[in-house]
Amino acid sequence: MSGRGSSASPSYRGHRYPVEIISHCVWLYFRFPLSFREVEEMALERGVIVSYETVRRWCLKFGQVYANGLRRRRPRPGDKWHLDEVFIRTSGEQKYLCRAVDQDGNVLDILVQNRRDKAAARRFFRRLLKETCSVPRVVATGKLRSCGAAHRGVMPCVEHRSRKGLNNRAGNSHQPTRQRERAMKGFRSAGETQKFLAAFSGISPHFRPGHHNHTAPDHRLEMTVRFTIWDQITGAAGLSAAA
Repeated sequence: MSGRGSSASPSYRGHRYPVEIISHCVWLYFRFPLSFREVEEMALERGVIVSYETVRRWCLKFGQVYANGLRRRRPRPGDKWHLDEVFIRTSGEQKYLCRAVDQDGNVLDILVQNRRDKAAARRFFRRLLKETCSVPRVVATGKLRSCGAAHRGVMPCVEHRSRKGLNNRAGNSHQPTRQRERAMKGFRSAGETQKFLAAFSGISPHFRPGHHNHTAPDHRLEMTVRFTIWDQITGAAGLSAAA
């Protein structure tokens, strides 16, 4: 995942398809549990002839760029961070997916690692501080001892809470990833998993505001705002205005 940076729109130079089609296909792939071939089919239903391989290249090139643009539009992280780890398999090998969210459920960072020890936890803590450019007031983790040891070494002045259930917010944030893992029938490699989830965790939550405490009109209004932001960061809004 990438920190805050330039807000310039992505460059589509050399692409013969308009930005509206490119951004829509990338949105479909990262928002819903679809394969590249299924995105190809949905585009065809709209009269757009594009190969699944082209969709794959678009997702690889623009997915992270769009995710970074969405993150730049978010408010600064909250002061309470929840960290959690789950097992994932890549090509039959067991890996560990570390995730951090703030008290509002915003994903701060994810990291796929080979081990689940003090060095791995320390690496994730340092990465979090660098990516967010902020220091929390409280860090909540599970009972894993390595997290406590890494916390003392990296951010000793930050309060650490490790009671059971305190990191449920981060644990719940894994659910869309699990859904996507099943749809993709597992991940291929640690590197590809990191790249996919870095973009996925930036794009998918943007379109999942939740329905709790929202009326249907309020939810539709919120989604309209989020689609407007999407058009702005992909550059589709500028082209539409120019037309």
